[in-house]
Amino acid sequence: MNKLIKGYCFVALAMLCMVSCNEEYTTYSGPNYIMFSDTMYVFPVQNSEDYFDVPVASTQACDYDRTFAVEVDITATNAIEGKHYNLESNTITIKAGERAANLRVRGYHDNIDVYDSLGIALRIITDEDTKWDLYGTEANVILQKACPFDINAFTGYCVLTSTYMMNYMTTTDMRLVRSEVDPENENTIIIRDFFYNGYDVKIEFETDDILNPLIKFEDQPFGPTSEAFNTLYGDGVINMKQPVAYTSYYSTCEKFIFQYMTLYVPGMAEGANVVGTFINAVEWISDDEAEKLKREGY
Repeated sequence: MNKLIKGYCFVALAMLCMVSCNEEYTTYSGPNYIMFSDTMYVFPVQNSEDYFDVPVASTQACDYDRTFAVEVDITATNAIEGKHYNLESNTITIKAGERAANLRVRGYHDNIDVYDSLGIALRIITDEDTKWDLYGTEANVILQKACPFDINAFTGYCVLTSTYMMNYMTTTDMRLVRSEVDPENENTIIIRDFFYNGYDVKIEFETDDILNPLIKFEDQPFGPTSEAFNTLYGDGVINMKQPVAYTSYYSTCEKFIFQYMTLYVPGMAEGANVVGTFINAVEWISDDEAEKLKREGY
């Protein structure tokens, strides 16, 4: 048995050596092209100090430095240089032995509105024989205003409006509620008495992708059926859950959340237990604004 095992090992080792010796590595040997690494970049501008890198690539490395000019196509650009953005340099240099370099762009946070859609059309100036028709030498940079996430921006008084109110709370058009940081869960708030007194709601903020600021929440009690529908259904409590088909999000700059919720009643037959899917908007306000709303009866 030992001889048989040793025999198999020898054959396997020999085959491995044959594969290793005969393996061919393919390297690029075509023309030398210059291009942006992508044709579209979206940069979240959180301040006026940080630069963003726009990579420029070459298909080949050379034994000398190569410098290229980069121009802004003003006919396809609506961002204003010096007001909305600044280029650290109008040239990029790919060092000897390297195949990439970065053009650096800085946005001016205070001069960009949260609703602005500002684009910069860039073009590399290079010889015709280094342009690859498949990719070209142009790229667009989109500047999007973003504010650093601060959980405390979503605490205190806030105004709640909802499509649910149109159907089941017709005597009011909004609610004045308060929120606080959840001491047990990171990036989570508790909104007290969300729709009904005694029924708080927990909402979590996702902060991994600043360009995709989403919120999520667990399945949790929403309110009593007796108060919502004037009768007892199922277990007597309405639950809320996050619908799969809709995306809920937040804005740190504007201090609001936009939330989809699906309501259902546990203890009822499947199909008959769903109340519906509704849209909530929660906007945080100052204490002075809250006091004014209190005087108005909210």
